[in-house]
Amino acid sequence: MEANVRLYALNYDEAKTYLWATVFVACNLILPQVFHLIPQGGVIFSPLSLVILAGAYKFGWKTGLLAALASPLVNHAVTGLPAWEVMPVMTLKLAVLALVAGLAAQRFKTVSLPLLIGVILVSMAIGCLGEFILTGGIAATIADFTIGWPGLLLQVFGAWLILKYVK
Repeated sequence: MEANVRLYALNYDEAKTYLWATVFVACNLILPQVFHLIPQGGVIFSPLSLVILAGAYKFGWKTGLLAALASPLVNHAVTGLPAWEVMPVMTLKLAVLALVAGLAAQRFKTVSLPLLIGVILVSMAIGCLGEFILTGGIAATIADFTIGWPGLLLQVFGAWLILKYVK
């Protein structure tokens, strides 16, 4: 299931980079509110990751990285979530996802389900290693897979649908 889509690699000297990063941060304010209506919805579905994955893949790692760094901070300032204690790990994981997604899109110039699965698995591996280094614990990392598997599926299929059908 491969889709030919128009992919961009925006730079920091382009206004579009900041416009799209702002759009993704705004989406990351709204989307989590929907998922937090479900008990443990944020933990299960990781809604910020979906937006960062699709945005970085479509507009490049620089745009994705801006949104990845700003989204947790803006969300915390506006809603109080994520909790301050998890912000470093969440920001690290989102930044890694943005970098891996943007670089994969730049390298392969197409989107496919296997490629998105690879992007997510590589990002998870690096992010989990970073989480272990930052926290010294493995429990939260394991929860990403045991509790968060619906969110991983949402990222794969949601990003693929967004990238394929949203122009």
